[in-house]
Amino acid sequence: MGDGEVSRRIVRTVLVRLGTSLLVLWGAVTAAFVALHLTPGSVVDALIGSNTVTPQVRAQIIADYGLDRPLWRQYLAYLGRILHGDLGRSYQLHESVASALGSQLAPSLQLTLVSIGLALIVSTPLALFTARRRRWIRALSSGIELVGVSIPTFWAAILLLTVFSFRLGWFPAAGATGFGGLVLPAVAVAIPVTALLTQVTREGLERVLEEPFVLTARARGMSDAGVRTRHALRHAALPAVTFAGWLFGLMLGALVPVEQIFSRPGLGQLLLTAVGGKDLPIVMGVVLFTALVYVVVSSTLDVLYLVIDPRLRGAAR
Repeated sequence: MGDGEVSRRIVRTVLVRLGTSLLVLWGAVTAAFVALHLTPGSVVDALIGSNTVTPQVRAQIIADYGLDRPLWRQYLAYLGRILHGDLGRSYQLHESVASALGSQLAPSLQLTLVSIGLALIVSTPLALFTARRRRWIRALSSGIELVGVSIPTFWAAILLLTVFSFRLGWFPAAGATGFGGLVLPAVAVAIPVTALLTQVTREGLERVLEEPFVLTARARGMSDAGVRTRHALRHAALPAVTFAGWLFGLMLGALVPVEQIFSRPGLGQLLLTAVGGKDLPIVMGVVLFTALVYVVVSSTLDVLYLVIDPRLRGAAR
């Protein structure tokens, strides 16, 4: 198969993935519109939430959302606003939803990236060290991973806060925005992710280490560490990358209790406050933004597969 054919198949794969991503986003937007109109009471009350507004503001909401028009025209207008980045307005925060999300995005993104980076840094050497080792080493590692997976994120956050902030005083307790205030929240989010990634990567390594090309590399005198890091790890990374993408979406949900416990600003804190105050535009905005992030991460990973494993380039459809 020539390079031109491979390139065309890669482009076709990317376009197909882009099309399915747009369908997923369309489904998320439609679900948000349906949820808004299925909320008990009037749509205006659902948008206002627990806030109290003047009749003039209610009239302005009806005009902004076109609530006096047929439902299908409201739906088309809603799709048009979303396509132009207009997620609505929070009448409790007195600002647009996009502005509210933008002001809270950086702390959540920082915490998510540091957590998943920490998980990858810890899980990769652990998997390399424990794959196809003596039984007691694998049993010890599996036991620690089981504990890590079983610990609820909020409980780990409280434990870390109690030990390293209240007792030892090594890190600020809450509300800090610098590096010191990022360590404990990142560790709390990374604990279950690290455990799961270690398990997945080790299973992949153990399968790859039995492949003929690994035996050939060993027969040529390559050291065990060289075989693991230069040959086996790359082939075993595909399941871990897939899993990391799924975990990225899961971690966004874990931000809610962690940001609340450590009094950190972020999307989780914003969502929790919006749910408590029945601020539906904010809740819908967070849901749509989360769907967008998940689609972007999944699409990026699909392209990354082709980079990690060249065999998939020829199999791309």
